[in-house]
Amino acid sequence: MTMSVFKSALLGIALALSACGGTPDLYPVTAPQVTEKIRIGFRAVEVRDVSLPTYAAADEIAVLDANGKLVTQSDVLWADSTERAVALELARHLARLSGARVASEPWPFEAFPDARLEVRFESLVAGADGQFRSSGQYFVGVTDGGRERSGLFDFAVPYDPAGGPQAIAQARGQVILDLAAFIARNGLR
Repeated sequence: MTMSVFKSALLGIALALSACGGTPDLYPVTAPQVTEKIRIGFRAVEVRDVSLPTYAAADEIAVLDANGKLVTQSDVLWADSTERAVALELARHLARLSGARVASEPWPFEAFPDARLEVRFESLVAGADGQFRSSGQYFVGVTDGGRERSGLFDFAVPYDPAGGPQAIAQARGQVILDLAAFIARNGLR
């Protein structure tokens, strides 16, 4: 056996052994029940962009500890890309709340939307104190030249820290529903 073949075989064995390590735990966000209806001023809305802080866009589920440090575990992950998932959650909630045609970017229909929504999160994090917080700003662009809107948001949803990542995922689902209802009432009328 030549030295290069031996090195290649050794590298292959090392890669195979590293692949045998434990698989990470993936936590999906379960959509909470939408029980209210909110009338909005648009027939079609595109959730165009959702911007998250780096830690919130990461795969790892972050928790803000009592000292203000973000703590993650490399084997505790969101089940989907957070920016994509939050955009889809907002679109789903807005559609169910309003009955309007709502979709996330890219817009899948031939006719253009009446309004475009962008959401920029300043924070989206579970705290060790049992509060899942989100804050930031939303923007509503109107394609027909009508009144454009923007606003600030700041929400907190309680969760049980002893419930672990599943409780955090449930709280994130609720905070995004609360945000969708807030935007429907204040930005899409």
